[in-house]
Amino acid sequence: MNAEQTSPPELTPLLALTPIVFLVVLLACSVYLFGADSSYGANQIALILAACVAALVGRRAGVSWQEAQEGMVEGIGVGLVPVLILLSVGMLIGTWILCGTVPAMIYYGVQVLEPSIFYAASTAICAIVAISIGSSWTVAGTLGIGLMGIAGSFELSPAVTAGAIISGAYFGDKLSPMSDTTNLAAAATGVDLFDHIRHMLWTTVPAISLALLIFLFIGSADAQTPREIDELQRALAAQFAIGPHLLLPLLLMLALVYKRFPAYPAVVISALTGALFALLFQGDVVVALAGGVGDGSRGVALLRGVWMSLFDGYVSASGNAFLDALLSKGGMSSMLNTVWLILCALGFGGVLERTGILGYLLQLALRGVSGAGSLVTATVATCVGTNVLAADQFIAVALPGRMYRDEYARRGLSPLNLSRTLEDSATLTSALIPWNTCGAYMSATLGVATFAYAPYAFFNLLCPLLAIAYGYANIALKPLPAGQAGSVA
Repeated sequence: MNAEQTSPPELTPLLALTPIVFLVVLLACSVYLFGADSSYGANQIALILAACVAALVGRRAGVSWQEAQEGMVEGIGVGLVPVLILLSVGMLIGTWILCGTVPAMIYYGVQVLEPSIFYAASTAICAIVAISIGSSWTVAGTLGIGLMGIAGSFELSPAVTAGAIISGAYFGDKLSPMSDTTNLAAAATGVDLFDHIRHMLWTTVPAISLALLIFLFIGSADAQTPREIDELQRALAAQFAIGPHLLLPLLLMLALVYKRFPAYPAVVISALTGALFALLFQGDVVVALAGGVGDGSRGVALLRGVWMSLFDGYVSASGNAFLDALLSKGGMSSMLNTVWLILCALGFGGVLERTGILGYLLQLALRGVSGAGSLVTATVATCVGTNVLAADQFIAVALPGRMYRDEYARRGLSPLNLSRTLEDSATLTSALIPWNTCGAYMSATLGVATFAYAPYAFFNLLCPLLAIAYGYANIALKPLPAGQAGSVA
């Protein structure tokens, strides 16, 4: 998409806001009527209808239906790689449960993690791994799945656990030089990558410190007698051949991402490795998933079982209700509703951009900016708004980055302040919006509704607030070097 596209002169504030207000009203009705189930179809209808209204507004402003449709297709094209990754993660979850990787993570995790510090420990573990590999999605799709299972065995809140996982994953993603969004924020504002990372420490370190303290407090208050750990481990051992070697697919996945292997093939390779491990170490489990040998050979049953785990996930039939609910998930089919939501959201964002509505609204955000505090606040609001409207964190980083760069220079502020604010707002709030690619992914992967975990993603909530507070208090606002203040890059 063209980040510098200007809005048609026929647009007015009333016209530009019409599809936005329409969408907000429909989403409010959706949540009122369907509650937590609104993302299973109702929100998609709201987004599609709002896209039609945006196209009508664009037609009034001189943009043909054909152009609006092309914008919709182009917007959806932006999300095809995340969609492929999402589908492959469904494959990975299915085979990793079937081969025993996820059960092994739960089996050993309940021995190591203490319920009273579980939330904080989950945040720290995810943060460390995310820094090393630069991917919040990978952390949530691997470690996150196991941590959600362990939380269930401790009778801890799934929503708080998901918030802790996301907080740690996004902390590491934000500070990793291998992160896509970190590199994009630096590139969009023209700053050095490592200068950008160092400048982010001003908001990132206080935010993660506060988040860890809150998780420790909640954990101490929420800790209770866990489920019988021995009983859980016996049930896992009865269903799977548990051993440390089953953690190798996880290590392979982390190694591939660390080596900068492309995300989609890395996840597919890891999923197929899980399938191979299932054939090697869980033959009876695979045959049971396939419905037994029947009239065919065992080889046919093994192939059928592995194939089923790839497209339809694993179904546990141990007789232990808790364990069956915990392990019955995965497969490409489990991600189809999320794909539906992402495509509808990106289509809406594509229409907004092609018709010029998005660019027009971004320009409106600059009105009334008088000082550093209001400039940072406008940047945060623009990034959050773009995340809501365009449904993609990369657009929410790139568009405001290009738009605000000259304004920061005119006010004598280093672009490092802009790059940091982009990450504090665009990157971190993307996981808090149900129809955003990140929010939809996290919800589908962790099995918790976005609105349920969002209040507990403390790191993601604190960073934008700290960015605004720093702006008004003039804390850690780096000026342009002498001689460049007031110049336009």
